Amino acid sequence: MRLKDDESVMTRAAMQGRRTLAAACLAAAVLATPAMAQAPAAQVAPAGLSESVAAVVNDEIISTFDLAQRMRLLIATSGIQPTQQNLPQFQREALSGLVDERLQIQELRRVEKEQKIEIIPNDADVDEQLTEMARENNATLQQFTNSLAAQGIGIGTLREQIRAQSGWQRWVRGRYGSRLRVGDDQVKAEMERIAEAASRPQYQIAEVFIEAARVGGMDVAVNGATQLVTQMQQGAPFPAVARQFSASPSAAAGGDVGWITAGEMPAEVDAALDQMRPGQLSRPIPVRDGVYIVFLRDRRAGAAAVTVRLKQVAIALPQGAAEADVRSAAARLTDVRSRIRGCDGLEAEAGRVTGVVAGDLGEAELKDLSPAFRGAVEGLAPGQTSEPIRTNVGLHILTVCSRGSGGAGEASRDQIEGRLYGAQLSMIARRYMRDLRTAATIETR
Repeated sequence: MRLKDDESVMTRAAMQGRRTLAAACLAAAVLATPAMAQAPAAQVAPAGLSESVAAVVNDEIISTFDLAQRMRLLIATSGIQPTQQNLPQFQREALSGLVDERLQIQELRRVEKEQKIEIIPNDADVDEQLTEMARENNATLQQFTNSLAAQGIGIGTLREQIRAQSGWQRWVRGRYGSRLRVGDDQVKAEMERIAEAASRPQYQIAEVFIEAARVGGMDVAVNGATQLVTQMQQGAPFPAVARQFSASPSAAAGGDVGWITAGEMPAEVDAALDQMRPGQLSRPIPVRDGVYIVFLRDRRAGAAAVTVRLKQVAIALPQGAAEADVRSAAARLTDVRSRIRGCDGLEAEAGRVTGVVAGDLGEAELKDLSPAFRGAVEGLAPGQTSEPIRTNVGLHILTVCSRGSGGAGEASRDQIEGRLYGAQLSMIARRYMRDLRTAATIETR
């Protein structure tokens, strides 16, 4: 019989798996370049590698052909151009993936035999997923197959990857998903934690995590992360790199983590995020068990922080200017101020007065403003304008466009419960794979 499990769990699993694989294959089709398509196998396989044994996993062979094919698929889906410097990293990642998939398939076969159930997707199941991937990329299965072949990648390589990933996801969710229970006390504790953390800064991030133990040590992880950062700075897509190289559960979503609060990530990552601007990619960030690369999509102040969006009208006036000049500038700004009705039209009103400039200062936390600016606007409501303010560069008036708290709406109870469920299932899956690796006989050549 086929493995059956909780319908809602399986629906989520199927949707997630399909989106993940479809995205990876979209990258494979779109990111093909003439140089990539024409690259001979020797450029993808490590120097000196002939058709032989690359590794043995519990007496099951991974051939060097398997390895070279997986490296080609990895290169195509990551968007990273192969070089002599990064080929060893591609080889390590490809071999690790193949070893894990062999262990998963071996475990699934054992379970099928013992429990007399079908878990591993058959050819029809795999064909259905491949056809759906092609359709989502506006192509037929044959066109998609030809796209891979143009890059020297046999469709069988992708078929076996899909078979292992889908079967493993089906089994883990079927075995553990229906047994997991997120208790009311867990949800309550998480809601209290979120409320307590609401006053801290929040970051919307994507991540790549290189696990040191998986790649051969911290030095290897740092070197690999440095190469990935260089490639992403040169245009390699962050989501594609995360899917292929990240050891974090977020890899399935292209590294997307969503909004986090300061304190949720390792201290080293928090320190880096505090210094980053939205749209910035971090340098490699070593932590206890690996290396992070983070992309900061956006940031916002905590819920307790007051934020203001400001526009200013100013007249340049250096320190030491004559008192008559200061009085004249103040009179011109006061005239402009009398005609300002909020932020709309402010620039037009300022443009009517000679020597006056206007501009949008954007949004900032009230506490981060200079003392002079903070004192001028902290008592103002949106639409109100300050009296002239003297600084060492001139005279200014500030209009408050909007003000409020930096935090966003609270997560719903269902969202929190789903997040806790996903974290528990991910932890179980990682432990399961760790146990399989520990018990296995793995020999690399």
